[in-house]
Amino acid sequence: MSRRHSVNRPPTPDVRDDDDDDRSKEPTLLEIVNIKLIESGEKERMMELVRERLVECGWKDEMRALCRAFIKKNGKDNVNVDDLVRAITPKGRASIPDSVKAELLQKIRAFLVSVAH
Repeated sequence: MSRRHSVNRPPTPDVRDDDDDDRSKEPTLLEIVNIKLIESGEKERMMELVRERLVECGWKDEMRALCRAFIKKNGKDNVNVDDLVRAITPKGRASIPDSVKAELLQKIRAFLVSVAH
């Protein structure tokens, strides 16, 4: 028998066993890696590396120009930060050079190998 769900609200979740709650409290692999990155200070070093590389390749200036163009097009009184972020984020993510992504991925892999041993 299929229940119809309201368009205006999500379906009511099924009742869970207490065992499920215990498993959901365990950190995921992603959370464990993130904690290790933060504790070691490696996350901040990687963030700084990405910032430097994005400045070096002109990405930051390109994003600044896109923001200015968006504001000019829509009028500075008609744009808020959320609008700007919504408009620019997809373009910004898509335009990050592959070399920057590859270097960061290599750093992440090296970090994972170092903490695994």
